[in-house]
Amino acid sequence: MTKAINSHKDLIVWQKSMDVVAEIYRITDSFPEPELYGLTSQMRRSAVLIPSNIVEGRKRSSRKDFRHFLVISCGSGVELETQIEISKRLNFVNIENYKKVDELLLEVMKMLNKMLSNLKVH
Repeated sequence: MTKAINSHKDLIVWQKSMDVVAEIYRITDSFPEPELYGLTSQMRRSAVLIPSNIVEGRKRSSRKDFRHFLVISCGSGVELETQIEISKRLNFVNIENYKKVDELLLEVMKMLNKMLSNLKVH
């Protein structure tokens, strides 16, 4: 039997995306200080927008609106993927420190893509 979804907090994709946010904050905490208003800020913003748009879409009244906000969440996810890659190439943190966030973000993106395909507007 499937558990009823009463709140956005019941959505596994939201829970996992919140884990992504926590990991991004942990990772960027050790970035060079000059990056505070650069890549650190951008990565945190992109990460925060993923669960934020899931929630906003979930609270909308139509499947079409929900889907629209999931598309925005996906956009923030791919931005974050790019920003993570940039920070790796700049050697801001040991590559091993990215393992958890890479896995979480991949999982979130797969879930969002699945949800989007299930919410296709006919």
